[in-house]
Amino acid sequence: MAGRNPFLSESPLPYRFPPFDAIGETDYLPAFASGMSSQLEEIDAIASNPAEPTFENTIVAMERSGQLLARVKAVFSNLKEAHINERIREIDREMAPRLAAHDDAIHLNPALFARISAVHGKRASLGLDGESNRLVERYHSVFVRAGALLSGAGKARLRALNAELAALITAFNENVLDERNASSVLVQERSELAGLPEPEVERLELAARFEKKPGGFLIPIANTTGQEVLHSLENRALRQRIMEASLARGARGGPFDNRATVLRIVEARAELASLIGFESFAAYSVANQMAGSVGAVAGFLSRLLAPCLAKAGREASEIQSAIDGDLGGFTLRAWDWSFFSEKVRRARYAFDESLLSPYLELNRVLEDGLFFAAGRLYGITFKERRDLPVYHPDVRVFEVFESDGSLLALILMDFFARPSKKGGAWMSAYVPQSALFGTKPVVAIHLNVPKPQAGQPALLTYDHVTTFFHEFGHALHGIFSNVRYPLFSGTNVPQDFAEFPSQVHEMWAVWPEVVKNYARHFRTGEPMPGEMLDRMLASRKFNMGFATTEYLKAALLDQAWHAIKPGQGPADVAAFEEDVFFRCSASFAPIPPRYRSTYFAHAFTEDYAGRYYSYIWSEILVAEGVEWFERNGGLLRPNGERLRASVLSRGDSVEPALQFREFAGRDPDLGPLIRRRGLGEGGS
Repeated sequence: MAGRNPFLSESPLPYRFPPFDAIGETDYLPAFASGMSSQLEEIDAIASNPAEPTFENTIVAMERSGQLLARVKAVFSNLKEAHINERIREIDREMAPRLAAHDDAIHLNPALFARISAVHGKRASLGLDGESNRLVERYHSVFVRAGALLSGAGKARLRALNAELAALITAFNENVLDERNASSVLVQERSELAGLPEPEVERLELAARFEKKPGGFLIPIANTTGQEVLHSLENRALRQRIMEASLARGARGGPFDNRATVLRIVEARAELASLIGFESFAAYSVANQMAGSVGAVAGFLSRLLAPCLAKAGREASEIQSAIDGDLGGFTLRAWDWSFFSEKVRRARYAFDESLLSPYLELNRVLEDGLFFAAGRLYGITFKERRDLPVYHPDVRVFEVFESDGSLLALILMDFFARPSKKGGAWMSAYVPQSALFGTKPVVAIHLNVPKPQAGQPALLTYDHVTTFFHEFGHALHGIFSNVRYPLFSGTNVPQDFAEFPSQVHEMWAVWPEVVKNYARHFRTGEPMPGEMLDRMLASRKFNMGFATTEYLKAALLDQAWHAIKPGQGPADVAAFEEDVFFRCSASFAPIPPRYRSTYFAHAFTEDYAGRYYSYIWSEILVAEGVEWFERNGGLLRPNGERLRASVLSRGDSVEPALQFREFAGRDPDLGPLIRRRGLGEGGS
């Protein structure tokens, strides 16, 4: 590791922004090796310190350790999702088990845990402030959950399981990306694409040429089961072909089949949870979340499922009537729902969602939507920086300023889909805010908007806009972080609370004052007609039975897989899915789950395993939060400052339930969520 390796020292760029132009693929492995070695030396010094364990020489010293490793992990973990190639894959395969072993070497170090336990045992007498006391408690919990209390044989087995799981999860993710790309549907005749807007047809033609399939039209497959083109395609046979290609991912044989990987991940996780003393991996996963127990999660999901299915049934009846009115002569199937539900929507609201896109140009949504709302709520401003290196030409960087002009953060924006990028949308951090290190946040937003042809505007769908505001909410959670310790920084909170800041910011996407500011025709600059906006807002609860049911089916799958006990796993993935839906009375074929198991990355990677329920659990808080904003005047600076002070700035330095109570003035109730989703009796 000569000085040429850019990870060896802190980045010289503003905010410690990664020097992407100086980072080469050959830098990662030596930086990982040096980073792990350096941290283990630091850990050994803490564990073998002859002085009495104190908060500073043990807990804070732990927080200070591993900075080189943190730098390389931040860049590598982001790029393996945002811009992967075969060499990055090879490095990931090699490093995943090595990093798992490195974590085990720390968490299973008995001398280190003895010092942490000593500080934990006397924490009440140390005069610590609230954040510092919480840090002691968190470190002790992390080590216990990582197996620090196990015997020697138990620790050895845990190490083997962690190494195996790291490799399995890497393989699962690779297969999801490769299978998504391999499942694209090639169409030979333009006439088959009737119903799609012409710019979309041109984009599919360009995609086919890019994949060296000239003369055809290539329809890419998105992460979720549902596919956007199904809203518009008139050709039922093609709709069926696309839906079946989506549903078959990872379960159709071939090199990217994930069925065996799913079964082994589940079995290994069940054994791991049992070793640590939990009944199931779901119980292990939920124990440190707001929900607290699988019983609380199960009760919550079951309370929602019945009204959702009832509403979905009413929606299905309307859709079947639309099919019959078209003299379709067939029974509603999964590939028909999106297309005919749009017909029902148009009939009920005189509203065609496809007419929105000319008013939803990406830059306007960004500057006159997100930045405008953030300015009104928080007084912050944004200025694009073109002097910083980026990992892909499409990435843009913005500097964020406080209302007094002082520097606050940097945010990267990576808008467009590409084969090297995983699907979906997400926020991540390159540099977490921390008073301990004096760091300001560097965060990133990643979307998968189809990239327009050169010279053409990027026109968004309404779903794209909502997703953009959602991820921006996550970004603000990172940007406004004001904590001392990096362990608590930004979005490092329980998953079933992390989605509250993101989802509550979705409300501004449809707040009339914000919509009127950004929704302007990309050619003429004319505002979206008032009647179109009114119809859009009126139709927001439309099809909510479908949307909630497909989500709940995925959440139920996640819980069911991770409720399995060691040695009791199924032999067949598809049969297990069918059994789960049958037992939950959710076997409603026209609505498949949002993800099937073999491409359900939330469930079979680490962050959301056993926690996919988090989105709708957080939405209980969101529904309360939206009603709070509505009662208190909406898009006002005092309201934004209240949310910032009570929630967005605190990361996990304060118990999430206390943060929410401080913001909303009360504990959440299920009623606002039922109203928000229109799930009451006869809700439209």
